[in-house]
Amino acid sequence: MKSFAAILLLSIAVTPALADESGLTLPSGFHATIVADGLGAGARHVAVRSNGDIYVSTRRDRQQASPVGVIALKLDRDHKVVETQHFGNVDGGTGMRLYNGALYVASQTTLYRYKFKGNELVPSAPPDVMVDGMPSTGHTNIGIAFDGKGGLYLSVAGEGNICTDPNTPNGQRPVGLKPCPSLTGRAGVWRFDVNKTYQKFPADGVQIATGVRDMFAVDWSKELNGFYGVMQDRNGTSRTFADTITGDADADAIAEEMHRVEKGADLGWPYTYYDRDLKLRVTSPEYGGDGKTPAPGNYSTPVVAFPAHSSPVDLKFYDGRQFPKAYRGGVFVVFQGGSGPQVAKGRNGYNLTFVPFDKSGKPGVAQVFATNFAGPAAENRNTGKAAYRPSGVTIAPDGSLYVVDTLKGRLWHISYDGKS
Repeated sequence: MKSFAAILLLSIAVTPALADESGLTLPSGFHATIVADGLGAGARHVAVRSNGDIYVSTRRDRQQASPVGVIALKLDRDHKVVETQHFGNVDGGTGMRLYNGALYVASQTTLYRYKFKGNELVPSAPPDVMVDGMPSTGHTNIGIAFDGKGGLYLSVAGEGNICTDPNTPNGQRPVGLKPCPSLTGRAGVWRFDVNKTYQKFPADGVQIATGVRDMFAVDWSKELNGFYGVMQDRNGTSRTFADTITGDADADAIAEEMHRVEKGADLGWPYTYYDRDLKLRVTSPEYGGDGKTPAPGNYSTPVVAFPAHSSPVDLKFYDGRQFPKAYRGGVFVVFQGGSGPQVAKGRNGYNLTFVPFDKSGKPGVAQVFATNFAGPAAENRNTGKAAYRPSGVTIAPDGSLYVVDTLKGRLWHISYDGKS
């Protein structure tokens, strides 16, 4: 199924600006302050209630004894933390959203809903189980979105990076499985009923899309009336298929794909990938692709093709009123940043990017909105050298933003006053 919006291929440039006292580089008129520090490695997503209370999801960090569950923060009028509490034991931290005053938090297998009584910072009642039975192996990232019409959307990842025969002898070229087992019961998007509890995955849902490798950066656009997500595409292609994908340049052309996901859509994984340089979808090498020939089939075309290995981990459509009009209806995408062997030029990502959309759904020119999370030098954008890696973004009731880091648990507040 083809997307109605024109595709946008990006060569992103950092907006000219100076780093402010928070360490971030932002467009003129925007300012950031540090709200909290040291929330812990494994902080993931962030949400803000209408009363200003902030919630940060967590996932267990392999290197540190970081807690699981949700961190609750109460702020004063100056956006300073006056109370911090920790509740629940939901591990995973890859999906969290507020909807109709309730907090939805996903573990690897289960989506929970916490309801609040009045302005209590921590919910006094145990959570409801909304959907249970998601896969517990492979990629276990869950994306959450709501259409405002009773629909609860869950994006469930595939089993792994690619889908090859595990019995392929060592030293031989991997061969893709077809049909890929991951396309049954996972690697897709499902719609559930937001008003029902104890729903079973996938039986109680309606599958909307297939061909999803790993896509937990998702949101519903009220302005465009649609479900959008940025899919993390395949890794290691130039190493595994060096005869087809020759070197970093070809590998960097494999896009991180942003889609408007319509019912019946096939996003192409694992049989295909979208090439930013060729501006077309090609067959994956393990399925006989040569890296140049268009893939046969009716696959969704991304509305935006981001640079490879940027690691999109969250996105949020801007429906606030504090920022200039040009931001309204557009989307902020959090790129945690690529990992792997260190490179002098740095890895892609490690930033917060903004993409404007017009009312017809056509994307405009994207720009890096906030950068310098990793540090001022290009080489900082590497695993082990980055000071911080952004992992979640949300919109406050007053239209400002909160962004959270996953390495140490730093939380920033970004506001606009029109003054440079």
